[in-house]
Amino acid sequence: MTRYIIRRLLWGLILLVAVIAITFVLFNVLPSADPAVLRAGRNSSPKIIAEIRANLGLNKPLYTQFWVYLKGILFHFNLGYSYYSDESVLSLIVNRLPATISLTVGAVVIWLSVALVVGIISAVRSRSVLDRAAMGTALIFVSAPVYWLGLIALFWFASDIGKFHIFLGANTYVGLTYDPWRWFQSLLLPWLVLAASFAAIYARLLRGSLIEVMGEDYIRTARAKGLTERRVILRHGVRSAVTPVVTVLGLDIGILLGGAVLTESVFEIPGIGLLNYNAIVRSDFPIVQGTVLLAAMFIVVANIIVDIAYAFLDPRVRYT
Repeated sequence: MTRYIIRRLLWGLILLVAVIAITFVLFNVLPSADPAVLRAGRNSSPKIIAEIRANLGLNKPLYTQFWVYLKGILFHFNLGYSYYSDESVLSLIVNRLPATISLTVGAVVIWLSVALVVGIISAVRSRSVLDRAAMGTALIFVSAPVYWLGLIALFWFASDIGKFHIFLGANTYVGLTYDPWRWFQSLLLPWLVLAASFAAIYARLLRGSLIEVMGEDYIRTARAKGLTERRVILRHGVRSAVTPVVTVLGLDIGILLGGAVLTESVFEIPGIGLLNYNAIVRSDFPIVQGTVLLAAMFIVVANIIVDIAYAFLDPRVRYT
């Protein structure tokens, strides 16, 4: 197991370097906007722009720029500075990360709780009226775009513009340490909106996997030994059927920690996603690069954790 983890960490590091190289090419070779002009602002003289290009190292060969950028990330974790505010990208990300973590963790808890219950019941009572109703509802939520669902939720349930004043509206987020109760209230509606489509996807995935598992020989053996149906389902069936769910969960958490752009934009939650959206609108490439690398790092780490979790969920999995 230890050797396997070390190998995965090394491959993860190689993958991150590849992502750094790709993002560097995308944001430094392809863009039509000149970073020096963006940093200088409007109506700046050519002399000022030339000085900024020299300060940013943009007058150096491309391979030299990449080496300086790569060395800064790997050895100093320096993600650069914003073109507009001149703030450290790392500090901007660190300040926004708690909001994104709060949104992600709450949504994950909700969608897993709903998906596990609905998926198991639908699999056990396959083709029943309850199963058809649950899967039909899940299909609706899967088809609904998150930004549309968020706007509809605000229109109906926000405390300021909604028809029914149940939840706090957009731009009401406060930190957990500042006011825990208001933090919970401000995130409850975004949690439900973000969790809706994920819960539907996971419920359908678990249902299909559990139906397949319940037809395996070891399930029939467990029943023949006299185990209760509940124990057979939860202890033997769900434990094996949940493996593909864990795979998708790791990827989704990694992606969301890199910024839930649509949800954060609709509800104006000051997280990584909103930071990335504003940076894209303003062509603030260092921030976009930093958030992309952050998402890649989270995905790599999540994949390693998922692979390790397999050994505990499925006894047939062994790592050497």
